[in-house]
Amino acid sequence: MGERTMRIALVSPYDWSVPSGVNRHIGQLGTKFRQWGHEVTILAPASDPEEAEGDCVVMGRPTPVPASGSMARISFTWKGRAIESLLGEGAFEVVHLHEPLMPLLPYQVLRHSQAANVGTFHAAKDGGNRFYGYSRPLIRRWFRRLDGKIAVSPAAARLVGRYFPGYFNLIPNGIDFGHFAGEHEPLPEFDDGCFNLLFVGRPEKRKGLKYALRAFRRIREAEPQSRLIVVGAGSFRRYERIVGPDENVAFRSNVPYGELPRYHHSAHAFCSPATGNESQGIALLEAMAARLPVVASNIEGFAGVITNEVDGLLVPPKDDGALAEAVLRLRHNQDLREALAEQGQAQAAHYSWENVARRVMAYYERLLYERGQVAESQAADEEPARA
Repeated sequence: MGERTMRIALVSPYDWSVPSGVNRHIGQLGTKFRQWGHEVTILAPASDPEEAEGDCVVMGRPTPVPASGSMARISFTWKGRAIESLLGEGAFEVVHLHEPLMPLLPYQVLRHSQAANVGTFHAAKDGGNRFYGYSRPLIRRWFRRLDGKIAVSPAAARLVGRYFPGYFNLIPNGIDFGHFAGEHEPLPEFDDGCFNLLFVGRPEKRKGLKYALRAFRRIREAEPQSRLIVVGAGSFRRYERIVGPDENVAFRSNVPYGELPRYHHSAHAFCSPATGNESQGIALLEAMAARLPVVASNIEGFAGVITNEVDGLLVPPKDDGALAEAVLRLRHNQDLREALAEQGQAQAAHYSWENVARRVMAYYERLLYERGQVAESQAADEEPARA
């Protein structure tokens, strides 16, 4: 894509050795940009520097801190001289920072960058962000160093815009559409005539697994030949103890990404009863790409992806009764399952990494045009969103 080669730095504040949504986003952008002939360098902290060095320039070691109901592994290491040397004059045309107001690596990069600085804001949090609120006088200077701002969803734009008003281009997270939409062999262990309901998510409170388990009890009472399959990174031991021995609830931890679509293709429906603090709903889109009908909480991050009764079903959050009722509705109505699956897959196709990366690249070109670094014919003409 494009007529010129760009030198691009992609910056993550998070531990590159630990898979995360932000790191996956950066990795996918980097892959696409390289395929198009651009030079890409990734900067990030890493808890396992030797393992990470093949993918990125390691900048410090991370420390886990609580953030939005999860744990963020960020670096507080000062790497000013190394960063100044790396970002010397002309080294990069675009420096793209993800979560650019997260300490400490992004601040150091913004201090020394001479390129067009782009920031992507991923997080959405109900009730605001205390860190932004307390530190606004100190970090406002780094926000002002951003030449361009992207938010992955309206919810993400509203969160940061509450503390740092400005214009944000809405460019969503992407998914590996082909990976989930392709042909995959179902898992034989789940091919026994049961109606399989899939949950994919980490064992964190905000993911709402307890509501899926409560709903499944109701589903089993109505339809004994049903199974709940729980897949995610991390340990589900606490939930396994709560459930006890039950052959109709299957927990699978740390499933390799390459194997994940087999679980989708072994299921008949997908549920995501998250309670909030969801920016977009990547797991939802991956399920939709796999042609699974989905039932999800009617929260802002999910409602921006799903149109109720068109490409999925939305239910009130924290309502296991409504969740069970919606799943049973799918269980009893194959025509509805097929219609939602077809429309859902069409919706998910818009979020392919090919489409997302092209929009990001077009935004780079527009910013460089404004800086006088590209011809007018190459510049994008997207309308920004006010937040």
